[in-house]
Amino acid sequence: MHPSSPTGDLDPFFTFDYTPLEGLEHLADGQRLTTYWDVEAGHRGPSPVPAWVVQDSGAVDTELGVLKTGKEADVFLLERATTDEADTRELDTTHVACLLAAKRYRDTDHRTFHRSAVYAEGRGVRRSRDQRALARGSRYGRQIAAVRWAEAEWLAMCRAWEHGIPVPYPVSLEGTELLMEFVGEPTGLAAPRLAQAQADPALLQHLWEQVRTVVLQLAEQGWAHGDLSAYNLLVHHETVTVIDLPQVVDVVTNPQGHVLLHRDCLNVAAWFTGHGVDADGEALFAEALSLAL
Repeated sequence: MHPSSPTGDLDPFFTFDYTPLEGLEHLADGQRLTTYWDVEAGHRGPSPVPAWVVQDSGAVDTELGVLKTGKEADVFLLERATTDEADTRELDTTHVACLLAAKRYRDTDHRTFHRSAVYAEGRGVRRSRDQRALARGSRYGRQIAAVRWAEAEWLAMCRAWEHGIPVPYPVSLEGTELLMEFVGEPTGLAAPRLAQAQADPALLQHLWEQVRTVVLQLAEQGWAHGDLSAYNLLVHHETVTVIDLPQVVDVVTNPQGHVLLHRDCLNVAAWFTGHGVDADGEALFAEALSLAL
């Protein structure tokens, strides 16, 4: 029931026009209506929402292929596009399509959260039933683990984005599927990982400074990435983006926090040192630890 004004008339603020969605009854395989407005408000990305994000409720998501497979999740490339450009113009939007990366945590029969115990130390579980199921590794416990893993990455990405840390913009979270900004070319060519990047000495030095900044920015939030390496740092147009954040740990509350931060610093410094850059992992750890505590 719509709220009414004191005069008994319908307040125009609460009225809206809509156009029925037609012609979408027979979506092709690999297509679905956008999930953006289906998820709860807290599971849509932080404001301000970038202009490139298609928010039209009539948009269609089309799966284009696999970007990455992993032990806990697979990442797929999606195109979200409006079905009627006229509708988009009415919404005062300049983009009618965008590319998204869909990270989907594996089903209960195939996922292996082999590292989760280390990273989950210090994270609370609200219900004792869930805690017991996690400890037993039951089917329900594995479902809880997957949801927690996805939510942990979602929360970390949202907070990182809000604090200016270079992560893909988190678009939405539904269950165990996390939609985020696709980092790459408009053609669908994904940005290479740092480990694959071809760079001259000057660019490598520039990239090292960016990676140092990422580590220190995370530390300012009290965090260690927990699994930082040249394989979860993307390089796009000479700019570093950090990915794979479900295992982010609080350096203080997690008993392994110092160890994981130290490992992050040594891992990235060793990669750059091996490529001719004067990178001091111990110095980075000391600086990061001072910020985190």
